[in-house]
Amino acid sequence: MKKNEVFSGRVILLPDDVDTDIIIPTQYMTLSAIKEMCRYAFSPLRPELAANICRGDILVAGKNFGCGSSREQAPEIIRELGIACVIAESFARIFYRNALTNGLLVIEAAGLAEHVKEGESLTVDMKENLLITTGGKRLGFAQIPSRLMEMIEAGGLVEYYKELNGVKP
Repeated sequence: MKKNEVFSGRVILLPDDVDTDIIIPTQYMTLSAIKEMCRYAFSPLRPELAANICRGDILVAGKNFGCGSSREQAPEIIRELGIACVIAESFARIFYRNALTNGLLVIEAAGLAEHVKEGESLTVDMKENLLITTGGKRLGFAQIPSRLMEMIEAGGLVEYYKELNGVKP
């Protein structure tokens, strides 16, 4: 995602308190690759969800998304699934930081879950810091600091510092 980008995606609606054990259950943490773990994402909550996610979908959740253990694989899996961003009422701080470190766009927006339905389209306007629902409701969100957006745009912390230090792949 770019700091001045406008994009739309299909809403996947999740409840409050989605913890990292729901994002990726413990028994699948021994798999050797994030791609393998993706098949089991959200399986305790919605077993069919991972198979039905399309690139560009947007997760919309309630309060305290990403609570629980500090599982760095959780935001990596969400990103690998092709989720464009996660928008929640609030995030567990460790998940929020891990998401940014892994280049996953996360946005805090109070009340959004009340204005969207599963499957409808949601537009995210990064230039104007607006979320626009299918019904035309416009909700603002706080601007993400430019350094954090640069890190997200680079693909995460490691890639950001490679760019910053002129390291070529």
